[in-house]
Order: sequence, then C-alpha cells, then structure tokens
Amino acid sequence: MTASTKFTNALAQETSPYLLQHAHNPVDWQPWNAEALQRARREDKPILLSIGYSACHWCHVMAHESFEDEATAQVMNELFVNIKVDREERPDLDRIYQTAHQMLAQRAGGWPLTMFLMPDDHTPFFGGTYFPKEPRFGLPAFTDLCRRIATYYRESRVEITQQNAAVRENFRRLAAGGSPAGVQITDGVLTRARKEIADQFEPKHGGFGQAPKFPHPTTIERLLRHWAAHPDDNEALHMARFSLHAMAAGGVYDQLGGGFCRYSVDDYWMIPHFEKMLYDNGQLMALYADAALATGDAAFKRVALETAEWVMREMQSPEGGYYSALDADSEGEEGKFYVWTPDAVRALLSADEYKLFAPVYGLDRPPNFENHAWNPYIFQAPEDVARKLVMDAATVTPLLASARRKLFVAREQRVRPGRDDKVLASWNGLMIKGMARTGRLLGRADFIASAERAFDFLRAQMWKNDRLLASYKDGRAHLNAYLDDYAFLIDGGLELLQARWRDGDLAFLIELAEALLDRFEDKTGGGFFFTSDDHEQLIHRPKPAGDEAIPSGNGIAAQTLLRLGHLLGTAHYLDAAHNALAVLYRDIQHYPSGHNALLAAVEEYLYPTQTIVLRGDIQAMQPWLARCTRHYAPRRLTLAIPNDAKELPGILVQRAGKDAVTAYVCTGYACQAPVTEFMQLETVLAATEASR
Repeated sequence: MTASTKFTNALAQETSPYLLQHAHNPVDWQPWNAEALQRARREDKPILLSIGYSACHWCHVMAHESFEDEATAQVMNELFVNIKVDREERPDLDRIYQTAHQMLAQRAGGWPLTMFLMPDDHTPFFGGTYFPKEPRFGLPAFTDLCRRIATYYRESRVEITQQNAAVRENFRRLAAGGSPAGVQITDGVLTRARKEIADQFEPKHGGFGQAPKFPHPTTIERLLRHWAAHPDDNEALHMARFSLHAMAAGGVYDQLGGGFCRYSVDDYWMIPHFEKMLYDNGQLMALYADAALATGDAAFKRVALETAEWVMREMQSPEGGYYSALDADSEGEEGKFYVWTPDAVRALLSADEYKLFAPVYGLDRPPNFENHAWNPYIFQAPEDVARKLVMDAATVTPLLASARRKLFVAREQRVRPGRDDKVLASWNGLMIKGMARTGRLLGRADFIASAERAFDFLRAQMWKNDRLLASYKDGRAHLNAYLDDYAFLIDGGLELLQARWRDGDLAFLIELAEALLDRFEDKTGGGFFFTSDDHEQLIHRPKPAGDEAIPSGNGIAAQTLLRLGHLLGTAHYLDAAHNALAVLYRDIQHYPSGHNALLAAVEEYLYPTQTIVLRGDIQAMQPWLARCTRHYAPRRLTLAIPNDAKELPGILVQRAGKDAVTAYVCTGYACQAPVTEFMQLETVLAATEASR
C-alpha cells in the first residue's frame, strides 16, 4: 500500500506495522487509548472501530478504497471518533468485538472487522467486516452506511439502549458459564472427539470441511495422539496422514521456499490466501516433525525441515525474535511473488528439468490463478511422471531439486511481500516450540539454537519487572501480555529444555508459571482469564476454551501446569490444571473436537505424562536421550540434566547425578527405581510403548 505524507494522524506514533500503514490516511485515526475514548464521550460521537492486521488482503482493499479516499475520510471524521486496532497486538479487543459481531449479525466475523460502539461504555450496536466504497456483493457503500449509522445513533437511542442491554447480558452469561460442581472428568470426551473429527473429515482431498480450508493443526495432532493411545485405529492415522500429505502437496505449501500460507480458497489445497503467518507455521512444523517420527514418512520430514529453514531465513530478526507475518500482496497484487508462467519457468530450467517439473507441478495444465498464471502444486507424483516419460528413477530427485533451486533463486529477485516485523510473545512461544521440537526429533542443532536465540530475546527484552509484555518492535516492548503469551512461552520453553538443558531456564519457566497463576487464574471459579487482573477494564473478560487459529490458552496452560507439576512435585500447579479442566468441562463436552488443546490436557490428566529425568555426563547421556525420542510418544517428557547442573528446583534436587548415567522414570505420582543400565531403560520404555 502506498502512503502519501499529505496527511499524518495519531497512528504515526505507534509501533505496529499495521497501524503505521494507516498513519498517513486522511482519516483521523486514533489508537485505542484513554484519550481517544474520552474524546468520544466528550463529543458524544459513536466510535468507528476498525480491526485488522498487516497481512490481511481485504484490509488492504478497504484501506485503498475508503481510508485513503479524502471524501470518505471526511464523512468518517465528521460523524465518528475513528479508532484503528491491530488485532495481533490487541487480541483482547479483537476477541470481544468478534464475539459481539457474532451476537449482532448471527454469523462469524473476520477481518477487517468494522464495529460501531457507544461512546460511553463501548458496547457495539452495529457491525460488519469489509464494506466496499460503492455498493456491490450485496453490501452498501461504506459512506452510505456511515451516514445511516450516525442517523440511527441520533434518532434511535431507545432501541440502541435495549439492544445494548441484551448484548451485555449475553456477555454476562458467557462470563458466568462453567461446569456444575462435582463434575467428573472422563475419557469419553476423547472418544467423542475422535468420532466428530471423522464426521468432519473430507475423504477426497483431505482436511476437514469445505473451502475455505484451514490446516487445523490441533485437530490433526488429536488424531495422532489418539492413534498413539490406540495403535489399532488405522483410520485415525489415515485421516492424519492423508491430510498432511494433501496440504504438503498443495499450493497452500510454498513448494519452492517452504512454509505454509494461511488457508486454501478451494477444496483441493491448490490456491491459498498467500499470507504466511508465524503461528500457523510454528504449529505445523511441530506437527510434521511429529508425523515424520510417528510414520517414518520422508515427505513429512522434508516439509518440517524446509519450513524451519524458511523461518530462519526470512522470519528471525537479527536480535533473535521471530517476526509475525508475510503479506499476501506484493506490488499491489495478491500472490504475485509466488506465481509463474510456463514460459518463465522454461527459460530458467534445462530441457530435462522442465520436462519433469511441468507435469509434476501442474504447469502442463490450464492456469489455476489470476492473469493466466500458475501457482505450483504437486499434481502428479514424481515417480509416476518419470515412469510415463521413461526416465531413470535415480535422476528424478536431483532433477527436481535442481529445478526448484533455480526457480527459488530467480524468485528471490522479485519484489517481496511486505513483512510484519513486530515480535509477539505468544506467537514466538509457538515457534520456539516448533523449532526446538523439529530440531530435537529430526537432529538439527541449528534449529535448536534458533529457538534458544528467540527464547533469550523474549527473556531479555519482553520480561520486565516480573511480567511479560506482549509486543516488541524497533527497540520498544509494550502492552500487557495475555494468557496466550505466558502459556505458549512456558510450553515452548519446556520443549527447548527437552532439546538441551541449560541452567536457569527452568527457573524462568517457574517464574512465568507463578505469574500466570497470580494474574490470570480465576481463584474462585477455576480456569484462566485471557487478560490479567490489572488489565484495562473492558466490557468483557473472556475465559477462552475453544481452539481457534491458535490453541486455547486455557488448554496449553493446563497442559504445561500438569507437566511442570509432575516434573517438580508442585501440587498447586496440578490443582490449577484440574480446576481449569473442571470449570471448562461443560464446554468440552458440548463440542469436544473444538477443544483439542484442552483435550490434550484431559488426556494427560487422566493418563499422566511419563517424566524421564536423565542425570550424568552430557555426552554419555546422548544415547539414552536418543532412545527416549526414538518413537512418537506424545505423553513423554524427557530432560537430560548434566551432573554439574546448579540449583535444581522442586523434587528434581532428589534426582541425584551419579558416576554412571541414571534414568529416573515416573508416571504421574508413581516412580520406578532408578535405572542405571541402558538395556534396563530399553525394557522400561518398550513396555510403555507397547501398551500405548
């Protein structure tokens, strides 16, 4: 988006790349702050709240059509106090007003989110998403809508007051929800989730539901975990494998540079919405690494490795933190950076390379994108094409690798999509977990080092005065952190500790866990609020249970507290996890497959994690550590702690180092005698793996 400097508004002082994109709009945009809210009350003007994010295509479209247009801006400035919010920096506001949109419109929202709020208490009285400059798609022109809303505000206060009371009552009911006292947590919800997922599975093209098709990593993880517990359930494994293969072969995966786009606009995973989000790729990388370990499938390993390499190449800052997103657009066109024409590809490849590449990646078929362009996807298996072409099978892999490399180098010379270079604590937690897990399971020390750099960055720059900050850019960390920031960073830190021990890291995770309990736990009802107890007071304080594009913060908090509780022998962590599951169990029962992060916690509550603590010389422990990670074991936590480790917390101090390597193996509250012989460890692990 090109910005003129003819106008400058209050967003020019912000750090969010999305807000800065609008700093030179003629709209008198304000950030969400006390000054803007007070102005709305003082002038008795409704608030026009616009929520989006930097990689959002339709946000750019609405900005170009309306927010950069002086005539439209004049109407907005006259009638409203206009507030622009980055949903990635303020997920609290986004969560509240997306829920309100659902209440008012009786359908899901999205981005851009356009809401009109009362100036006194910020209750929304009308909302929508994208509105065009001129009437189309069955939508009114945006300026006409603005005038009608302003008139409605002036002339229909009684109706608005009645509607607002209903909205606030709905929020009150949401806040008062929860399970009845004495609820019994059972594994029936795990079985029901498995059935629901099977009903949602799309058997022809993989994935769940119809277009637009999202990757749903927590759903596929649930299938893998279910299969690990029930190894005779081949259908669960098939649904996971088929979906993972379909996404990896599709255009939703960047076949040249690695990494996944946000979703597919079709049923075939062929044409994506081209934005690349850090949170998707952190989850998918870990999932593909798990699937590679579980199945031995080389394609899953390749995707996990390529995605991690893309992250290190394009998404990690020199300071260590991971950036947030890549835009869908470049040069004003969605997908332009990624698509090709056959002539352009032919000019870069040898005859043999093109002869193989074109049918494998669909370039010999009609164009599948706008302007007669092709987005590469794996249309035919390379070995099938080689057989038809009577090519030597041994030449297929190197020819395709050479072709992809040449095209990637050429693509690097194009105008790149914009990058949102803010660092978010929560999304970094997801990526730290993904990088550390992929490095640990697939033997890449450089991935583990990348995760460590990000972890150290967050600790140095975003942990201030015993609390986390949510967002960082250009040397400035700010905004109260949310539940997801704490929970995801603890989860990523635990994964990093499994990849390598370092003194002090566990102590930091305990600090984070204590802060999470102090500031987010509902001490009377159980569970965790999305915002801290000293957060700005908003019209609703949600306690999120269901998974969305990222896992439920309550689910990840419960998982990590269960694992830390058993690892350290800390009863109040286990109690807090139980209380969260108990209060949210009615939500889980209502729709189990929509609560997969909480289901993982339910599983580990009912069937506690096998915790293995290895003590000894760091080199001598490596074969033991490798044995502990040989098989897919989602309910296993393994730490290799060298004998010279300092100040071990909790019951870890009792896991003494000896001259020989020693393994302390516990499941829940039950521990076996220390294991000092490698073959004895083999026997112990084989028994538990056989009884998955």
